Amino acid sequence: MSQYLIVVAGGKGLRMGGSIPKQFLPINGLPVLMRTLQRFKDYSEALKIILVLPKDQQEYWKSLCAEHRFDVHHEVADGGTTRFQSVKNGLRLIPEDAKGIVGVHDGVRPFVSLSVIKRCYDTAKEAKAVVPVVPVVETLRQIGGSTVARDDFRLVQTPQTFDISLLKQAYNQEFRDDYTDDASVVEAMGQPITLVEGNRENIKITTPFDILIAETLCRLPTESSLPGTSSSVPFYSFLPK
Repeated sequence: MSQYLIVVAGGKGLRMGGSIPKQFLPINGLPVLMRTLQRFKDYSEALKIILVLPKDQQEYWKSLCAEHRFDVHHEVADGGTTRFQSVKNGLRLIPEDAKGIVGVHDGVRPFVSLSVIKRCYDTAKEAKAVVPVVPVVETLRQIGGSTVARDDFRLVQTPQTFDISLLKQAYNQEFRDDYTDDASVVEAMGQPITLVEGNRENIKITTPFDILIAETLCRLPTESSLPGTSSSVPFYSFLPK
């Protein structure tokens, strides 16, 4: 059974307030996107990685790879005008007769834990559609309304993992504005989604403050570097209480 990964990296970095797209910003010397791809290589060298990038960013990406001697093997697909189109373009690089699991991951989430990646891919073998989530810890208030029960909600992360044929079928549907992620595209066909535990450090780097958090996370122990631990131990078990 094959395993694929589509990494979507089409950000323009507007909320960062700078000219460099957020996926290329350095964190402790290494671009965000390289950290993301390396994380999945650490999970499995057999994983087939497809990186979706806007055409006008691909040459810059090649130059960054040369500069950093980045050797994580991956194919590159052209980004579309929407995330929906970008994922669809990535799926085209997966052979029609491929059997197995495909994950879709945000390029600016470099801190997903190895245990979460494994959980998502393993669970999808039976469940066919899997999304990692974490509990909401802040109080939620509806605009113009009252507070809502936060226990009824979860924060959605990636990688979202699917049976390959299921995701290909889902992306043959017409685009809709209410497709907010890959799970919503699959759900539109009536496919139930299975939720699994994510990890808190799996933040989506979007703002300058996120960069500060990311630089701190880089200095924390990782699953593989902590003596006497395994990849089943989440990063945040070692954060100060």
